[in-house]
Amino acid sequence: MARKRFREEEDAAIDMTPMLDIVFIMLIFFIVTTSFVKEAGIDVNKPEASQAQKKPSANIFIAIRDNGEVWMDKRMVDVERVGANIERLLAEQPTDIVVIQADKEAKHGVVVKVMDQIKEAGIDKISIAAEDD
Repeated sequence: MARKRFREEEDAAIDMTPMLDIVFIMLIFFIVTTSFVKEAGIDVNKPEASQAQKKPSANIFIAIRDNGEVWMDKRMVDVERVGANIERLLAEQPTDIVVIQADKEAKHGVVVKVMDQIKEAGIDKISIAAEDD
């Protein structure tokens, strides 16, 4: 009688392997489909705008400091190299919009040069970040 009881307990075990396979496949799916945002890497004092609007999120951010430094992907880049860096980022993750986070004391000429580099890289939608009033 003891043997019969032991067999019943043994047969009642649940095989967890198929469930673990499904969880592992779902994990891979979510990792592959996740979009990664390329932050500029620094904080700037954005100008205030009364008509500022929320736009759809972008994947590429470019920060321009008040002293003219341009930051992309958490590193400082030369203004002439912005286009090449954008093309590299587009190869990793395509997007159709770039956000410029320019300091309110940044020189207008530097912002225009960065915008030209973005256009040369093939992106037509450029947003300028601003703070709400």
